[in-house]
Amino acid sequence: MIQLTAHMRILVCTTPLDMRKGIDGIQAYCRQVLCENPMNGAAFMFISRSRKQLRVLVYDGQGFWLCSKRLSAGRFPHWPEAQAGSPRWLKELESCEAQALLHGGDPRQIKPMLPWKKILLPSSFLTGVA
Repeated sequence: MIQLTAHMRILVCTTPLDMRKGIDGIQAYCRQVLCENPMNGAAFMFISRSRKQLRVLVYDGQGFWLCSKRLSAGRFPHWPEAQAGSPRWLKELESCEAQALLHGGDPRQIKPMLPWKKILLPSSFLTGVA
């Protein structure tokens, strides 16, 4: 089973991929076109030209997982666009944004969790002395 966790790096290819490619073709695409190592533990998400099918490639330390989802009706309407200043074909998403994308939602509407902040407490709080 593949889990998209908060600490996982999730990379979305903003240009369509030929869905006839298998694991070897997609990992070669990651290396040659995206200039990323597919064995680094990141999840790579791809969309078909028709936007009816997506694929996720993940390396789990032992081998590759390639998962596909093809919609029976409709299309994935909110596929991310490339950001200015980044490679035109890659965008990094938070896990909550990727989950929304997998379910046909709009990842732009999701507000990622804020990073944890250390809160300094007075020493009297820790000792119980006022």
